[in-house]
Amino acid sequence: MPVPQSTTAHAELLDRRFSKIFDGAYKNPDEKRSTLFTVQTARKGADEKMSNIGELGDLVPYTGSFTYDSTNQGYEVTATHKEYGKAMSITRTMRDDDLFSVMDKQPAKLGRATDRTLENFGARIFTMAFSNDTLFYVHSEGVPLCSNSHTTRSPGVSTAVGFDNLGVSALSATAVSAYRIQMRQFRGDRAERLAIRPNELWVPVDLEDTAYEITNSMGKLDTANNNVNAQQGRWSVHVWDYMSDANDWFMCDSMMRKENLFWWNRIAPEFAKTGEFDTMDWKWRVYVRFSYNYNGWRWVMGSQVS
Repeated sequence: MPVPQSTTAHAELLDRRFSKIFDGAYKNPDEKRSTLFTVQTARKGADEKMSNIGELGDLVPYTGSFTYDSTNQGYEVTATHKEYGKAMSITRTMRDDDLFSVMDKQPAKLGRATDRTLENFGARIFTMAFSNDTLFYVHSEGVPLCSNSHTTRSPGVSTAVGFDNLGVSALSATAVSAYRIQMRQFRGDRAERLAIRPNELWVPVDLEDTAYEITNSMGKLDTANNNVNAQQGRWSVHVWDYMSDANDWFMCDSMMRKENLFWWNRIAPEFAKTGEFDTMDWKWRVYVRFSYNYNGWRWVMGSQVS
């Protein structure tokens, strides 16, 4: 006697179909997380530990023997992975009465919720840049990412110049020029000059038009003179919906950013579906475990605009 087809007999095919729907909603082509962070698969364990190592001093005259130097231990950071998830279900009658649209919409909603959650946490590196944020990581320097109170562990070094990456100016061509110069003058752990080349602006939607005017206008803004706009072609503008403050903006060195800003996938978004035998409800869930951290601060200049 033939065995009737059932959802149980074809559970694998259904799971693949739902996973595809979930992935389609989760993989947002406009997501900024993977652009901003260096994304890594975390090792086994509850956390990730990183440490800064200082620079060597300048070369000194050679007079028949070498002068030996050593690097100084910098600050440490520990990122602790956190778990997030969500589940939902539909009843047997809902499934029977509206099978296609209900079943297809549920995993897509979980996918969108996952993307939205991770993007929100990704943008937190900016939205909490002016506070000593400890939700995902603890940095031993003990000051915010963007601060005028950065310090060094190298002995006898003055931090009076080149250790301030906090500004208060509203986004303008004048502020962009001033912050670029300020970043170029950042100092290392021994107060040595660094090859910092700021080339990115990260802004909320509210500042999108202003940022594009500053970086794309051929002539100098707001003047009748035929001055060249020095900022034209100098910047990549990144507009992020999840940067929640309408006025705050950030300038970055993309190369240094990638070397200092990390996203750790301990468990990448994991989607699953099951059916209840007695109630005949169908259930979906998504689970993810991740963290992020910054190592050094010299990749960014932040403007906290009142």
